[in-house]
Amino acid sequence: MKKRKKQGGKSSGNFKKDLRKEIFHLFKKQGGKAWNYKQISSTLGIQDSGIRKLIEEILREEASNKTLKEVERGKYVATKVKQDTVEGTIQITKHGRGFLIVEGEKDDFEVNNKHLGQSLWGDRVEAVVSHHGRKKSARVVRIIERARKQYVGVVELSRKFAFFLPSDQRIHVDFFVPNSGLNGAEQGDKVLVEIREWDDAEDKPVAEVVKVLGRPGDNDVEMHAILAEFGLPYEFEEDVLADADNISKEIPKEEYEKRRDFRKILTFTIDPEDAKDFDDALSYQKLENGNVEVGIHIADVSFYLERGSILDDEAYQRATSVYLVDRVVPMLPEVLSNELCSLRPKEEKLCFSAVFEMDAKANVVGEWFGRTIIYSDRRFTYEEAQEVIETGKGDHKEAILHLDKLAKALRKERMVAGGIDFDTEEVKFKLDENGVPLYVFTKIMRDSNRLIEDFMLLANRKVAEFIGKPKSGKPKTFVYRVHDNPKEDKLETLRQFVTHFGYKMGSPSKEGALKVLRTLLDESKDKPEEDLIKLMAIRSMAKAEYTTENIGHFGLAFDFYSHFTSPIRRYPDVMVHRLLALYLAGGNSANEGDFERHCKHSSLMEKRAVEAERASIKYKQVQFLTTKLGEEFDGVVSGLSNWGIYVELVESKCEGMVQMANLSSDYFSFDSEKYVIRGNKTGFEYRMGQEVRVRVVKADLGKRQLDFEMLES
Repeated sequence: MKKRKKQGGKSSGNFKKDLRKEIFHLFKKQGGKAWNYKQISSTLGIQDSGIRKLIEEILREEASNKTLKEVERGKYVATKVKQDTVEGTIQITKHGRGFLIVEGEKDDFEVNNKHLGQSLWGDRVEAVVSHHGRKKSARVVRIIERARKQYVGVVELSRKFAFFLPSDQRIHVDFFVPNSGLNGAEQGDKVLVEIREWDDAEDKPVAEVVKVLGRPGDNDVEMHAILAEFGLPYEFEEDVLADADNISKEIPKEEYEKRRDFRKILTFTIDPEDAKDFDDALSYQKLENGNVEVGIHIADVSFYLERGSILDDEAYQRATSVYLVDRVVPMLPEVLSNELCSLRPKEEKLCFSAVFEMDAKANVVGEWFGRTIIYSDRRFTYEEAQEVIETGKGDHKEAILHLDKLAKALRKERMVAGGIDFDTEEVKFKLDENGVPLYVFTKIMRDSNRLIEDFMLLANRKVAEFIGKPKSGKPKTFVYRVHDNPKEDKLETLRQFVTHFGYKMGSPSKEGALKVLRTLLDESKDKPEEDLIKLMAIRSMAKAEYTTENIGHFGLAFDFYSHFTSPIRRYPDVMVHRLLALYLAGGNSANEGDFERHCKHSSLMEKRAVEAERASIKYKQVQFLTTKLGEEFDGVVSGLSNWGIYVELVESKCEGMVQMANLSSDYFSFDSEKYVIRGNKTGFEYRMGQEVRVRVVKADLGKRQLDFEMLES
């Protein structure tokens, strides 16, 4: 922590800040007048030689910041700078360089580290922005909302105080923790802190330990730390569990009379082998006219989740289940997610269903939505269903083979309509009993996985159309899952990027984006750079989110799309079920403002959950390679920067960096225009997608970072 020098009863930082304000007040009051430090000192009545030198220093600083202009030696005038006040989100590199992202602005505003104020990465801030010709900069003047209330990291003790070192590398400052705020934390403990005071940006934030998580390296501690880092819970309070336990386990008799009965129709689930909650099932029966009836049955969570109850409030706050590498943090307590609402085999269950009559070409010729009661005849794993598809043998083979055929027809129709298939590889781990990774593998999407996916997409689309595109009257308030068209500048960045691989991507525009992206993905299919181009294409697109304003789903090429099929793990699906039940009963349109607010909250929590899931994957990847130090692997260049070369290992998908300073064969530099790293003497170049051979030299679990050494290309 910086030592504070007293100056007139104030800290040096505060004194300099106040003095700067007085100087600018003079420039503003005497518009256009040129001042030197002697004139300013005299006007302000300052005789102290030290303060007069400080005024001279401030004038030079502001001239370098372009807020003042030196018109003659030592004399300055205020520059005519266009300034506006805006709100935006701050992003800060670990070196303290800031960028302000303002909605509706094409380019970000640069923020000098002196002008970050008390902002931290992700904070919503108010800033004064300045336009110096084409250059745009910003100065943070107020924190509107912190991105998070609590921070995770490690404490380092000294005699009279401690430092808190954040785990998140995007937090560019350490925190000061007085001994009175340690609350039992010991040297090296991983802890959760809250900022209590930060009056001066030139000092460190003062924080207090609110929870000691444990010792770094312990698997439970690290997973709990990741959840805490993103503001996600990892256990239920006693009153929530009690509320869940009080729910009756028996299906009320009147429900049998109210619901459409599917208990005698062939019904089954298809899920991962290790699944515990089964929230969707398919039913299948042939009709006399030659068509088939396919029922998509979803656990009726809304029946058990009483609106406004303690349990419902908790589910809303969580908004989603979180899937870390070694555990699921459920949205609902186990009594609901794994028992009452889980469509387990040989048990009667309450569902909300979308039922479709389909012809031989998978055209939907009839539809019905409503509450049902089902009996699952069989639980299939994806592997078991896949075996039936491949061999044509096994339980309920006729139904599975026919459903597979219909699913493929639905998929083909979606692709013809312009849907994009971002079939990226999903990293999975085999863990031992202590959560230590034994090996890493990638999940492969096979026909059995796609069969379920295609029917879930059908249900989500048709439910959204049923409400959003009524046969009569105006659409009523509903919850949609939307995906906006990509912005033209993002597509242009992608176009420039893929030219480095020799692709000539068509001129990007919002209207032609689907065709351009589809062509690019088709051309790169089965090429070494395929996964990289998919990743960059995904980054060029808007993020899917929940809203009551339907704008369609770009990636799926659906005009109407919602989330209806996973209420056990997503609260927006619960909202959809409630709205659908309301409208089926003839109810009036719900309050749009309330549901839009709920949508924004759900989108935020989903984003946090995804970030936590990625952090857990990165942690396990680094942990896996701690046992591989010194070993060599094949990799692919996945990123380039001024600091070095990012390499993704082919087998395990672990990504690390070869630092520029460690490329000893030549002096290398980054050419941002051609997007290559080039040797100054040899002219040798490293490019995106290039196959390389690397050695693992460092695995830092605390920072979740890997360092590689380049061996050969």
